[in-house]
Amino acid sequence: MQGLVSFLKGLGASRLMAMIAVTAALIGFFGFVIMRVTTPQLTTLFTDLSFEDSSAIIKDLDRQAIPYEIRNDGAVIMVPKDKVTRLRMKLAEGGLPKGGGVGYEIFDKSDALGTTSFVQNINHLRALEGELARTIRAIDRVQAARVHLVLPERPLFSRETPEPSASIVVRVRGALEPQQIRAIRHLVASAVNGLKPQRVSIVDEAGQLLADGAGSSTDVDNSIADERRAGFEKRIRSEVESIVSSVVGAGRARVQLSADFDYNKVTQTSDKFDPEGRVLRSSQTREESSLTADNSGQVTVNNELPGNQNNNNAAAARDQSKKTEETNNYEISRTTKTEVTEAGRVNRISVAVLVDGNYTKDEKGELIYKERSKEELDRIAALVRSAIGFDQKRGDQVEVVNLKFAEAPATVPLAEPTGLLGMLQFTKDDVMYVIELGVMMLLSLVVLFMVIRPLVKRILASEEVAALTGNSVPALTDGSGEDATALLPGGTAQMIDVAQVQGQVHAQSVHRVGELAERNPNETATIVRQWLSEQQQPA
Repeated sequence: MQGLVSFLKGLGASRLMAMIAVTAALIGFFGFVIMRVTTPQLTTLFTDLSFEDSSAIIKDLDRQAIPYEIRNDGAVIMVPKDKVTRLRMKLAEGGLPKGGGVGYEIFDKSDALGTTSFVQNINHLRALEGELARTIRAIDRVQAARVHLVLPERPLFSRETPEPSASIVVRVRGALEPQQIRAIRHLVASAVNGLKPQRVSIVDEAGQLLADGAGSSTDVDNSIADERRAGFEKRIRSEVESIVSSVVGAGRARVQLSADFDYNKVTQTSDKFDPEGRVLRSSQTREESSLTADNSGQVTVNNELPGNQNNNNAAAARDQSKKTEETNNYEISRTTKTEVTEAGRVNRISVAVLVDGNYTKDEKGELIYKERSKEELDRIAALVRSAIGFDQKRGDQVEVVNLKFAEAPATVPLAEPTGLLGMLQFTKDDVMYVIELGVMMLLSLVVLFMVIRPLVKRILASEEVAALTGNSVPALTDGSGEDATALLPGGTAQMIDVAQVQGQVHAQSVHRVGELAERNPNETATIVRQWLSEQQQPA
């Protein structure tokens, strides 16, 4: 202990404080490295959590003594990667996360005997709104949603029932596409009895009206028609660009397509009669016969008697007539044709194709542009006509133009993971964790060789110099008679030899000698005189 104390006293206050500061810094650095290496790798447990769900999950993690980390003001919770699956199943068993709203679980713990019908209806409305909000959040780009339903009851003595309506507020990442907005409207309308999609209004977090709840069915039909036209143009454009790019090369063709649609619904009925195709439908025949007698003389009772009439039949003259009438009804064959042309038929298609030319290298290795031949452009146009179903009668147009692009195409193939990374299939988190460990190890080696090693060598060199000077240098005495460290000629020679080997140590020793000479000027002058007298004596 005395040797350690004397060693610490010999270092000096400034050097001792520097050693203490460096030691504390090293302890802190290596402690950070050890804690960072031993800390388990964290991954996301849940994202976009509400404050209620986040508080319930944190309470459950504290109860299980599982380390966690909170980010984004409690919306994201990080847990160890090896426990994330088990925790999700455990929390799902307890009904977490609830999604920030109240669903049908509101009826799980309620007392049905002590509640009124009004409270039950309110709870049913809250549950329905909460379940719809959870379902809407499952759609891509929807971060949060709130649903308000208006389900009016039929008034007494009223023949008409008011229509229900709904309003939805969504917080989205980016922007919703038209088909997604229409899907939300139909989703809510299908879940509520009597609700029509036209009665659902949607607003985003910026206050922009995405869907009008007072719209008519015509607006919905127009949006569907626009989506149909856009989908048709996208599909045909993709097919044309694919077939042209296979000829001229990837990225060296631009295709623009415009389709003219007719959204009018036409119903046409036509009757066609065939005079040659006659069919007897009905036939009617009628015959009439009449006999008239010419009696001479007066009409008497005797003439009218039966016996007298028979006797005179041969002598009387007669007038007989016969009439025959026949009516035939024929059915002429008739063809009735009803044609219904649905809305959305294509009236005309216009396609514009821009292709780049050919590039060749000259002797200097520079690219030279060369236009494509007319025959090649005609072949490309023929391919485009076949791809779009070209119909000249409806006025389709196809234009293929060869122009030089602003920049030469530079296709860089995507490098697929190969080697060890491809075989082990490391994830991005694993790669970043390995890189972090490598950086920490490199920093540890730098601190070890650039800080600790020079410091240890410097301290050991100071001990050697102190030992040499302690054995060869006499003590200096001040005016009070107290002994102090002094220098002798033999010790000076040895010190010079040491300084030749270790320049830095010698400089420190000379500095210490200067300090001693300033504090003891009398003793220093005596030693100098002794050196001068020794040098004047003959050897």
